[in-house]
Parts: sequence; structure tokens; C-alpha cells
Amino acid sequence: MPLDFRKLSILVVEDNVHMRQLIVQVLRALGLVDVYQADGGQKALTMIRTHKPDIIITDWLMEPMDGLELTRAIRSDPNSPARLNPIILMTGYSAHTRVTQARDIGVTEFLVKPFTADALAKRIAHVINMPRDFIAAPKYAGPDRRRRRDENYVGPRRRGQEK
Repeated sequence: MPLDFRKLSILVVEDNVHMRQLIVQVLRALGLVDVYQADGGQKALTMIRTHKPDIIITDWLMEPMDGLELTRAIRSDPNSPARLNPIILMTGYSAHTRVTQARDIGVTEFLVKPFTADALAKRIAHVINMPRDFIAAPKYAGPDRRRRRDENYVGPRRRGQEK
């Protein structure tokens, strides 16, 4: 059964008004009705408490609070209503070090600009259809950074069997 995007609410956090409008138009074309907009991280934190979006899509480079700082604020606050929610980070930078940095902050998915409507739809469908467990550890809060489990792995960092 195809995913019904009409049932989702999304907060788009982007300081560039033209890019924000483009993202919103693509989301509406995908069938989303509840699309909220913030022009920066501080406003997004307020809107998260007001609207409680299902998914947050944020740009990386914003001032004064960028997308990574926003993600860190959401993930590190135990009282955040969006602490467990998927966060999709959009950026023009696709270097592996950037992807790793975003993952290690607690970003759920990474989308490189310029993006296509299909790529955005796939990221949204992925975070809905393939959710990862939330990890809350002393130095990390966010989705499990492993995308798959290797049942044949026997190395020193294999997690024990849950009982």
C-alpha cells in the first residue's frame, strides 16, 4: 500500500525564502497538507512545541542557529516533543565527512541540494517505512546509526543479545 503523505505534518526549516518555498511546493505536490515553515532554528524550536510535526526538514547552513545545532537542541532535550522524530538535513555539501558529522549529531536522513521531488519523497517514505530505534546514550541521542544488522558479524563491538 502506498504511503499517504496527506496524514503527515512536516516542519520545513530554511532561511532562504526561495528554497523554503520550493520545498513547500514540492511537499504540497506530494500531497502534504500540514506543512509548517520556519526561517531559522530558534523559530523552529518554538514551532515544534506548537505544531508537533511528524518530520522536520532542515537546511544545514543557517544563521544564527544552523541545522546541526537545531538537531542537537532537539535530540539533547529530554522534554522536546520532537526528540524521537525523523530529521532530514538538506545541504549542498555531500562529502562523506559531512554525512558522518550529521549522522553523529542525530540526523536521520541526508539530502543533497539540488534535490528532486522523487529524492525528497523517498527520504520521507524511508523514515516512515524503515524507522530506526532511538538511542539515548551519554554522548549521543538520535536514531541508531547502523542502517542494517549483520547477523554474521562476530567482531569485538557486536552488541549482546537482548534478554
